Amino acid sequence: MATFRLRSLLGLHKWRPKLLVCSASHFSPFRSYSSLNDTSLFGYLDLLQRIGFIGIGNMGSRMADNLIKAGYNLAVHDINHNVMKMFSDKGTLTEDSPLKVAETSDVVITMLPSSNHVLDVYTGQNGLLSGGNPLRPWLFIDSSTIDPQTSRKVSADVCNCSLIHKRDGWKTPAMLDAPVSGGVLAAENGALTFMVGGTEEAYTAAKPLFLSMGKNSIYCGGSGNGATAKICNNLAMAISMLGVSEAFALGQSLGIAASTLTKIFNSSSARCWSSDTYNPVPGVMDGVPSSRNYIGGFASKLMAKDLNLAAASAKEIRLKCPLTSQAEKIFSELCNNGHEAKDFSGVFRYYYSGKDEQ
Repeated sequence: MATFRLRSLLGLHKWRPKLLVCSASHFSPFRSYSSLNDTSLFGYLDLLQRIGFIGIGNMGSRMADNLIKAGYNLAVHDINHNVMKMFSDKGTLTEDSPLKVAETSDVVITMLPSSNHVLDVYTGQNGLLSGGNPLRPWLFIDSSTIDPQTSRKVSADVCNCSLIHKRDGWKTPAMLDAPVSGGVLAAENGALTFMVGGTEEAYTAAKPLFLSMGKNSIYCGGSGNGATAKICNNLAMAISMLGVSEAFALGQSLGIAASTLTKIFNSSSARCWSSDTYNPVPGVMDGVPSSRNYIGGFASKLMAKDLNLAAASAKEIRLKCPLTSQAEKIFSELCNNGHEAKDFSGVFRYYYSGKDEQ
C-alpha cells in the first residue's frame, strides 16, 4: 500500500502550481488535496509539510526560496548570520543549529560546500543525528557535491537510526544523495537537474520536492550513485572545456578567427556544450561568462574541487584516469594563480592565452 501511495504522488505533484493561490506563509500545499477524498494519501502527503534546509548560500538560498514559493513550511540554518536574517525578515523560521532543524522537520535538505561540512552537519556536535535515537525526520536529502564514499557513510549512519513516528510504512529514516546541475541561475529559476542516489521508494516520495526546485530529476540507483553521477558529469564537462579552449587557442594562433572556428565546430563533429552553449572565447557568444570577464557561472575553485573528488575516487578503485589528473592539475594551477573566483571557462584566457590579469 505504501508503494502505491508513493507512486500516486508522481501524478499529483504536477497539480501544485495550479493549486497554490494563497499566501505561502500560512498555507500548506497539501490541504488542496483533501478534495480527493483519499485520506491515506493525504496522511502521507502530510509527511512533507515541514521542511528543514541547511546551507542557504548562493545555491541553497534559491532552492529554499522555491520551496517556500511552492507552499512548504521551512526551517533554515546557516553559519552566515546575515543570510539567516534575510530569511527571518521574510517570515521563515530560523534555527541556531542543525539539531534544532531536525527537531522541527519532517524532511531535511542539506546543501553544503564539502564532504567535511556534510560530516559535521550530520554527525558533529549539534548535528542532525546528535540528538540520539529516535529521530523526527523520516527523510534526509543531501544536495552537496561530495565524494560517493562520504555519501554512503552518512547514509548508513542515517539508516541505522529509528523514527519517533513510524508512519505509512516508514520504520527507519532514509537518505538520498541528490547533487544538482545547472548553477545559480537554474537554482533561482527552479530549473535544476537532480541526480539522485538511494532507495527508489525514497526517491519517489521526494520527487515533489525535487520538482519544486528543479525541472528534472534522474534516479541513478543506490546510495552514493547521485554523487558519482555528479562528479562524472563535471569531469566530462571540465575535459570538454579544456579541449575546446585548447583548440580555439591553437586555431587563433594559426590565424583563424574564433567566430569562424565556432561555426565549424557547431556544424561538425566537434560540436558540444562548451562550443555551442558556453563558449569560452570573449566576444563570440552573448550571455555567457566569457562575455562578462568570466564573472559568475561556475567558479574555477569549484571545478578544481570536483576534479579532486573524481581523482580521489579513481585512485581508491585503482582506475587509470590520466585526463582527470591533467584536468585537476590545470584547474588547480588556475586557482593558485589567483583566478579561483572566475568561471571555469576562464581557463581559455588565463591558461591557454597566457593572460594573467585578474
